[in-house]
Amino acid sequence: MRSNPPANPYFSVVLLWSGLTLIPAAIYLGGLSLFPWLELSSLNALLLYGLTSSGTAPYGVLTVLTLLFACYWLLPRKQLASLLFSVGLAMGLSLGLNHFLKPYFGHPRPNVQFLAENQGLSLSGFYQASQPTRRALMAQEVAKLSQETKLSLSPKIAQHWQDEVGYSFPSGHTLFAVTLALVVSYFLLAAQRFLFAALLCLWALAMGFSRMLLGMHWPQDVLAATLLGGLIALLALLITEKWRFIKQG
Repeated sequence: MRSNPPANPYFSVVLLWSGLTLIPAAIYLGGLSLFPWLELSSLNALLLYGLTSSGTAPYGVLTVLTLLFACYWLLPRKQLASLLFSVGLAMGLSLGLNHFLKPYFGHPRPNVQFLAENQGLSLSGFYQASQPTRRALMAQEVAKLSQETKLSLSPKIAQHWQDEVGYSFPSGHTLFAVTLALVVSYFLLAAQRFLFAALLCLWALAMGFSRMLLGMHWPQDVLAATLLGGLIALLALLITEKWRFIKQG
């Protein structure tokens, strides 16, 4: 008995992209903010920090390498060159776009907004300062956080707040995760590796939640990054298909 041919992987990727977009869109349109819902000194917060670290330099590089190594065993060898080309192209596009968009929009992060509202931190003064000065200001605010508010941070999350003092929009971690997940899922779906593709997209979805719950991004940051990540993934895949056609021709 012959098995049914696999579905068009482009169509399947668009479906995955739609699913990834639906949840942050619902949170944004519902006017919800996930920070500061979570106790940031709890075990759950540390687990979310571990998840978010998989998209933070230098661990993000390890994430990409681990995923490519897994694909080496899961995919036909003839697909590997296209996979490497499309992943490299997509990651380069997402990093460049994120680097341009953050200072262009200049939106403050939720944690900085929280400190401004509860501890008197000057938003304009904070973001006009240099990166080292911002980190020093954040360290000072974190040190008095538990005294002036009910919020407490674990040492790792406190350090994370001090390390990431840039602008908020869009979420670079989410853009990285969604772009990578959708590009790799295209090849996994073409090889009928449906479970692995689903798990990869769940990781990308959880990345967005971790950024919101840790106070690093607003829902609109995650939503915009998810939309951009899908567009970049599709563009990279289309360019890869064109490159492969020219190479074979």
